[in-house]
Amino acid sequence: MAANQPVNVCSVPCNLCGGTQVSTLSNKSRSGKPLRTVICQACGLVWSDPRPHDARQFYEEEYRLSYKHTYSPKPKHVLRAGHVALSRFEKIEPLLSSRKAVLDVGTGGGEFAYLLQSLGHGVSGIEPNRGYADYSIQEYGLTVQVGFVQDAVFPPESFDVVTIWHVLEHTEDPGFILALLRSWLKPNGTLVVEVPNVEATCQAPSSTFHEAHLYNFNVVSLRRLAKKHGLFETKHLISRDGGNITMFLSRMEPLFQDRYAATISGNCEWISRIVRQHSNVRRHLTPMPYLRAWQRLCRSFKERRETADAKSGKALLDTLYSPQFRSHSVGRG
Repeated sequence: MAANQPVNVCSVPCNLCGGTQVSTLSNKSRSGKPLRTVICQACGLVWSDPRPHDARQFYEEEYRLSYKHTYSPKPKHVLRAGHVALSRFEKIEPLLSSRKAVLDVGTGGGEFAYLLQSLGHGVSGIEPNRGYADYSIQEYGLTVQVGFVQDAVFPPESFDVVTIWHVLEHTEDPGFILALLRSWLKPNGTLVVEVPNVEATCQAPSSTFHEAHLYNFNVVSLRRLAKKHGLFETKHLISRDGGNITMFLSRMEPLFQDRYAATISGNCEWISRIVRQHSNVRRHLTPMPYLRAWQRLCRSFKERRETADAKSGKALLDTLYSPQFRSHSVGRG
């Protein structure tokens, strides 16, 4: 990974502050292909410049094939996503004590939406990949709009909870997406955003940036972008390995009115220092790479065992989710 380069001008203005003065953080993707990743000198937002692909074509047709090597989820993908769905439910469980209207943006194979629907919540989904969307509709009976979030149609103030798990970083205009999701929230609703943390050092240095993530955030840049579009943080969580940020946002109005300032003093220098100092030597002096390798090996054996007799994705999830079904169902009334 390259050290910070001299200040230069970008072709894609900063989505947070509109700045065009940037430094280069990296010139390669984790795939080894050329990918210029820049950081805004004024606020510290990080993005790919120029764009590495046509986003619509990539996410409609190529993304799942590139990263999952399949057009619709295999049993191991369903099981893996089911475990992730349970961990996500644990994070937002306090928001779901009674029946809620929930929108899940980037529904994927439908595992998280199916969990919430099975617990008695009214769930809608959005998913651009036709193969995964069709699977979620046919396998779980979900209500999913097939397409991109910016093209979706919902009445204003429709949802108590909106979730967008690892989708915002893939969008071409994350500020616009946050404003759009805000418009679909009820006045006392909550938007839950989870994104990779650009400050993370749990991954190999060469894996920090890749084509699928057009934007990269830390807590302060995500918080400031949300605030710019009328959303205010109530709390955030950092995953145990430091790799992910989960932020809870409300559409409450600010307590004071002043001119919005998008610059974040020192954020560019802070992130640049972390990226520059992240090295394989430092990483291998921590337990993280060895723990991750062991976890992957254990997961592989467990998935083979649990999917050996799988009759359907629904059957897999019903077995996995059965403890939640017994203890957390809110009913359908």
